[in-house]
Amino acid sequence: MKLTLRYFASVREAIGRGSEPRETRAATLGALRDELVALGEPYASALAPSRAVRMALDQEMAEPSAPLREGCEVAFFPPVTGG
Repeated sequence: MKLTLRYFASVREAIGRGSEPRETRAATLGALRDELVALGEPYASALAPSRAVRMALDQEMAEPSAPLREGCEVAFFPPVTGG
């Protein structure tokens, strides 16, 4: 299926782009993240399981078990802190 990936803040800096179209066979957000990590650098270090990375599906926060669908937008970003 085709999706749009968006990267924000330090994830964007590590990957070197803000967005990209992507073909995937992944069924869930977590499986997509694993698929990207398996591509190697720069995805492997930016999205490694040991890194705190939040995910959103169609602009709503989502868990790794969230199902993907054709044409959806997936965003990856670090946790946000503030005061």
